[in-house]
Amino acid sequence: MNADVSARLAWPDDASPMARVQIAAWRANYAELIPAAELDALDPAQLAERWAMTISTPKEARMRVLVALERADVRGFTLVHPSYDPDSDQVTDGEIGEFIIDPEHQREGHGSRLLQAAIDTLSADKFTRAVWWIGSTDDALRRFVSESGWEPDGAHRELAADDGSTVKQIRLHTSLA
Repeated sequence: MNADVSARLAWPDDASPMARVQIAAWRANYAELIPAAELDALDPAQLAERWAMTISTPKEARMRVLVALERADVRGFTLVHPSYDPDSDQVTDGEIGEFIIDPEHQREGHGSRLLQAAIDTLSADKFTRAVWWIGSTDDALRRFVSESGWEPDGAHRELAADDGSTVKQIRLHTSLA
């Protein structure tokens, strides 16, 4: 195991590398869903500014961004927060709202480390259940999440894109107790 890998709460200085990782992941994972012109138009500076704001002034105290690191290089990140689903209890239900690993550094343990840090953070914030919306056709992520003890809870949704297409998602959950 590499001793130079870790996961921690994100710092505002992590925002630019996070934006780079996010754009790389979106280009790799959503090329069939998002038009190429939209992917090409993503502005790393604008994304970095949003992430810096989310890190430094979150909308609420239990919204946190964590990063997976190899030495000082950001290899992935996650956003955790209370679940805002209408059927959730914001006091007891936390959510993984974003989970991105650099496509060039997948299967190196960063996802597992980051997921464990997310679970530890949600537990420390007194959530007793966690939920996670994933794409219904993202078999690799679903397999990873399921192998980590998450199960579908029967909820599903469709998100509309600007071009009129939809993305179908299923909700997975796990107990943090």
